[in-house]
Amino acid sequence: MKIEILKDNLKTGLNIVEKIVGKNLSLPILDNVLINAEDNFLSLSSTDLETAIKMWILTKIIKKGKAVIPVKLLSSFISSLPDEKILIEAKGQNIEVECKNFKTQIQGYNSEEFPIIPEFKDAEFLEVDNKKFCQGLSQIVDISSPSQTRPEISGIYFVFSKNLIKIVATDSFRLAEKSISLEKPVKKDYSFILPQKPAREIINILEEKEGILKIYFSPNQILFEFPMKEMPHPLVQITSRLIEGEYPNYQDIIPKKFKTRIILKRDEFLNQIKTASLFSGKINEIKFNINTTNQEVEIFAKDPSIGENKSSIPAKIEGDQIEASFNYKFLTDGLLKIKSSEVVFDLSEKEGPCVLKPVGDVSYIYVVMPIKSTNS
Repeated sequence: MKIEILKDNLKTGLNIVEKIVGKNLSLPILDNVLINAEDNFLSLSSTDLETAIKMWILTKIIKKGKAVIPVKLLSSFISSLPDEKILIEAKGQNIEVECKNFKTQIQGYNSEEFPIIPEFKDAEFLEVDNKKFCQGLSQIVDISSPSQTRPEISGIYFVFSKNLIKIVATDSFRLAEKSISLEKPVKKDYSFILPQKPAREIINILEEKEGILKIYFSPNQILFEFPMKEMPHPLVQITSRLIEGEYPNYQDIIPKKFKTRIILKRDEFLNQIKTASLFSGKINEIKFNINTTNQEVEIFAKDPSIGENKSSIPAKIEGDQIEASFNYKFLTDGLLKIKSSEVVFDLSEKEGPCVLKPVGDVSYIYVVMPIKSTNS
């Protein structure tokens, strides 16, 4: 292998593929990047056996070949070089890097030992607007949390049906659902559970990119592919194993009827919850009294060791007068994901879940379970 590449191009690629690499004591080969000089392209690949990232860079290929090099070391070294062309040549398992006044040798591994990253030849796929997909996923990804007993809820649930993608996550205390419309309907329905880590990497790597994202399906793996601007060739591929198991019937958790509907200014509501949170005690509890007579929401929090806080916020209220308590962290998380200036705050009953959603946008709902009062 022998290539000539611009420092910035190589650094950008290494920054992306090193995201999933950590210190692996049992399998040190996973701490490396597979560098492959192909026809006109340099590909960089990394994997932790659950997730794999592959990126292609248009490069001057002098001689084809492969090398497997410690990615953190290579990335740090390339960062330290001047902004010039870099010449990289394989010498056995090692590589020699030349740039201006630098000539460095880095020890590598046998490329045959690097894990095989699955390919999706002839797999079915669909296309979705990348920005819409990443923005939708970012509203959901933080909700799930690791669970040994219920691994299926530690991932993000995707349902593809007709002209719609639904993305869902829950940690059993709250739940969020985002719907994204598709320009072309899917030929058949799909559903799968994606681990949280690759979901985060999709956002980190692709969030700012405009274009069409391809999603390839297989029974236990999924591939997300974003193309190059200059030509019909992949720029980045993110492959992941899927979580096995049945996702819970989450539709049952979403209340169908409400006793009280409240419409509030999002920023003011968020600020008052944050203020009340300073007095919310060990269980993060803040109480709401929905005053239909005065058309205001009263917010109360008390910590016997510090004091108490009361505030109120004007609102448009329809329905019954009601009191309810919630974990302030769950409410603020939901409000931060909503970008509209006003929010709908629906309450089903004193000890039933609440629903937050943007005014004028039916594509996002956020459900929070209440803190049940101790005297009930």
